[in-house]
Amino acid sequence: MSYQRIDRISEQVRREVDQIIREQLSDPRIQGTFSVTRAEVTRDLRYAKVYVSVLEDENRAPLLAALKSAAGYVRHELGRRMIIRYAPEILFEQDNNIEYGVRIASVLKQVQAEENSDEST
Repeated sequence: MSYQRIDRISEQVRREVDQIIREQLSDPRIQGTFSVTRAEVTRDLRYAKVYVSVLEDENRAPLLAALKSAAGYVRHELGRRMIIRYAPEILFEQDNNIEYGVRIASVLKQVQAEENSDEST
């Protein structure tokens, strides 16, 4: 099985899971601004890590708890939508890339401000 196929399946899993969460889950804990950023499917297609980014800190823990409790339903729906032999077991993980990017940007701004102040003195 080639990596291109796994990459295609991972992207399809990401799109389908995002659509299932937004359209079919009615848990009140699923609110706020969130994004399904990526999915990583194992080579044997048994497991899929689905990374979710949540912007509001107060919504992060309840949203991840709601998604983990709905993982069985999401897997069932994913199996109905995709044409693969086995629907992968869904493991939801928090994605911190946005926070990391914001932190790097603030450090770069701080360094640039220090360089500008050093040049002016």
